[in-house]
Amino acid sequence: MGDLFSDAARERATEVAPLALRVRPRTLDEFVGQTHVLGEGSALRRSIEEDRVRSSIFYGPPGSGKTTLARIVAAATDAEFEELSAVSATVKDVREVLARARERLGTTGRRTILFLDEIHRFNKAQQDALLPAVEEGLVTLIGATTENPYFEVNSALLSRTQVYELEPLSDDDLQEVVRRGAAELGAEIPAELVDLIAQRSGGDARSALNIVELAWETAGGAALTEEHVEDAARKRPLVYDKAADAHYDFTSAFIKSMRASDPDASVYYLAAMLESGEDARFIARRMIVLASEDIGNADPRALLVAVAAAQAVEHVGLPEARLNLAQAAIYLARAPKSNASYVALKEAARDVQEHGTVRPPKALRDGSWYGRQLGHGKGYIYPHDDPAGFEVDNSPDELKGRKYYRPSGNGEETD
Repeated sequence: MGDLFSDAARERATEVAPLALRVRPRTLDEFVGQTHVLGEGSALRRSIEEDRVRSSIFYGPPGSGKTTLARIVAAATDAEFEELSAVSATVKDVREVLARARERLGTTGRRTILFLDEIHRFNKAQQDALLPAVEEGLVTLIGATTENPYFEVNSALLSRTQVYELEPLSDDDLQEVVRRGAAELGAEIPAELVDLIAQRSGGDARSALNIVELAWETAGGAALTEEHVEDAARKRPLVYDKAADAHYDFTSAFIKSMRASDPDASVYYLAAMLESGEDARFIARRMIVLASEDIGNADPRALLVAVAAAQAVEHVGLPEARLNLAQAAIYLARAPKSNASYVALKEAARDVQEHGTVRPPKALRDGSWYGRQLGHGKGYIYPHDDPAGFEVDNSPDELKGRKYYRPSGNGEETD
């Protein structure tokens, strides 16, 4: 009786399954996007087609095709395919899979592929339990993760896998996904709305299909309109986790945009970080660093502006301090650039590391009564009394003539 109900449930589940599940690609030819790793003749494509996939990790944002790709491997392989979710699996579950794999290999010679979804959720002990089996080839591991595996996966396990980074789908790819979804629903979607849905999906195929399905249901058989699409796509996808990989990527893009004097990109990345819940204090601290590292004395006021923005964050708080951060980011982006101070410090630090802290010349040492007893301060020229004091090389004797600071000539930083 239980089997009868299970069979009926499976049949009905297909009918009520979300559109994204119903149109999931089953072969490589149906798979959309990721041509940089799945193009004709690529190593990954050939390994799937020839059933010789090695342990791999598919890393990419939601809706980029990680799980779909793993299921295509499952359909194409002659090996036994086992699947676990790191969200719920325990070390015991892993050991049971490995025991079955060992028995299967010993009795039938059949290989086992283990698909581990959300592999970054596995702790160190769970990952360690997998390591011997992967190392000796008992199982072929395919992991899927939205987090940078170089942060989240043990280095020992990582060294035994091939990492494939999947990218958010392009608008052209998403338009193809939308058209497939529309065909499954029997829906007519004008070209301009296909493009709109693609734009609202944020590179996520699942999001695109969810918008298609909800918009079509909302239309209720009437012609689909822009209002239906916007209503179905109320929440814009924010592919950002302030505690993980996107935190570093967006911070890097923000800093590099200001360094490149691109105010538009700078304020976009600022908005993306703030909308995603990034700590405003962290953003302000990075701007203070940039003010000295990349602008310096080409515009000495840049540091004042950055510090003022940080103080505004403390005194005003969000959401109003967003305005202060935006003003400062645009100022820093438009300011003349110089890394002369940064380079000077780096070169001086290198000399300190190589030569040690070489003592200053005696003329520059402490000239108090105690110092004078050792001859310190003798020969010092006070520049305000004698302009020759401005011409003296004050470096330690071993470093005389060394130049660290070389003015860029930009803005106010001149010789």
